[in-house]
Parts: sequence; C-alpha cells; structure tokens
Amino acid sequence: MTIRPRRSALYMPGSNPRAMEKAKTLPIDAVILDLEDSVAPDAKAEARKLVAATVKAGGFGRREVFVRVNGVDTPWFSDDIDAIVPAKPDVILVPKVSSPQTLEMIGQRLLDMHADAKVRVWIMIETPLAIFGIRDLAAAGSDTETRLGGFVLGTNDLAKETRVRLVPGRAPMTGWLADCVLAAHAYGLDVIDGVYNNLSDAEGFKRECLEGRDLGFDGKTLIHPNQVEPCNEVFSPSADEVALAKKIIAVFDQPENRGKGVVQMDGRMVERLHAEMSRRTVAIAEAIGMA
Repeated sequence: MTIRPRRSALYMPGSNPRAMEKAKTLPIDAVILDLEDSVAPDAKAEARKLVAATVKAGGFGRREVFVRVNGVDTPWFSDDIDAIVPAKPDVILVPKVSSPQTLEMIGQRLLDMHADAKVRVWIMIETPLAIFGIRDLAAAGSDTETRLGGFVLGTNDLAKETRVRLVPGRAPMTGWLADCVLAAHAYGLDVIDGVYNNLSDAEGFKRECLEGRDLGFDGKTLIHPNQVEPCNEVFSPSADEVALAKKIIAVFDQPENRGKGVVQMDGRMVERLHAEMSRRTVAIAEAIGMA
C-alpha cells in the first residue's frame, strides 16, 4: 500500500521568495505556493513568474508542491495556468470551485496544453454551492480527465459566505465538514482541513487539529511554520497505534486465519476490516519514517 501523507500543508505567499525557500527546510508534507489571497492585484504578475521559476528549480525534496492559482472567474486565472502548468507542480489548487462543470473545463484546459500527466487538480471547498454539491464534485474525480485528487477546505471563506461564526469547536459548520470528508473518501480522494487563524492560541490550534483528525481529515492547512510540528504530531499515528496495527496484521497473516473474517486477539474480537485499517496505519507510519 503506497500512501502519501498530507498531515501538514503550509501556505506560502508566492510574492515572497524567502518564504518559499524556507519551505524547503521545514518538516511539512506539502507546501502551497499561493497566487491568490496572499498576493495583491498589482503584484500577481511578478508573483506568477516567481512561483513558476521556484517550482521549476525544485529542491522541495519529498514535499508535495501545490500552487494555488486565482479563481476561474478572475482576470488572472488564464495567465496563472499558462505560467504554472509548464513548471509541473504536483498540484494545481483552484479556489472557489462549486460545480463539476468547472472541473471539466479545467481538465480540458490542461488536456489542450498537453500538461504533464503527473499534474493533479485539487479544489478549494469554500462556497455554499460547493457544500450543496459536494457529492457531485467528488464523483467528478471518477473522470480521469478532471485529474481531481482532493479537496482543501476554505473555512474562512465559508464563514464569510454564510455568516456562520468561527467559534471554538466549529459546531455551526461541523456538519458541512463531515459531508466533505464523507464525499471525498467515498470516491477515494484526500481532504485537508482549513486554517486556524489565531497564531497566539497554541491550545486552540491543537484542539482544532484533534477535531479535524477525529472527523476524518487527512491533514490541515497551515499559515505559519510554528503550526507545523503540533499538526504533524496530531495527524501521525502514535507508536502504540502502530504497534497495535502491526499486531493485528500479523494475526490475520497467520495461515490459519487468512480465510477468516473475525479472529480473537487478546480477549477481544477483531474483524478483517480492522486489518485493512491497520495496513493503512502502518503505511502512513512508513511514509513518514515512523516504522
């Protein structure tokens, strides 16, 4: 089982070369080089050139490289795509996508450009219409031409569009978040939680990481390097979890148990689905160097 961990995805402004260079030294699973919210309109052209050159230069190691372009309804989208796709990032992250038709349009654009097959498309879920249509958006990933690889939650934009308050625990939007996780995983996509805004609230940040992990998110988007280590810790399996997973796998791998759906281990019943979950846990641990 090959799994790419996406515990931590750090936004870096595409107009800041020092920040993008720093990303190459941080223990993040992914970097999101941003051309959208963090770049002023009069700086977008220069940032676009800078990000394209940075991606081409490489040096990010095992870190997955996302580039967040401007939305399809902005005057910058087309130029962003023309500049960034030839640089071959791992992912083009498109904001404010609300319909499968938009995904199809993006996929056709990349096809017309003969974009490298490894370049995937992820989308930001940050509008009420995207939440209403989340299953259709996830299902669009079944069409290989869309290149859809996953969702990133834009919780700040969701709050803005709905007037929901971002309160501790995020109770007003927990149902929406759960719907996104369900849709993504139903169609084999990864899904990354939104950012935590208060950099001075370390306890609140860790609590929200735990909430996101328990909801089923694969990781969290970050806005500062100080958030990386606690985020990685929360979204990594513990040593005890890895040890238990290996034990469950070993039990089901015994010749006498290979055809069984349920076995007894240490006085409790363990189902084959637990072995499948355990293989994923071990695969993630191996990918992040824990096992």
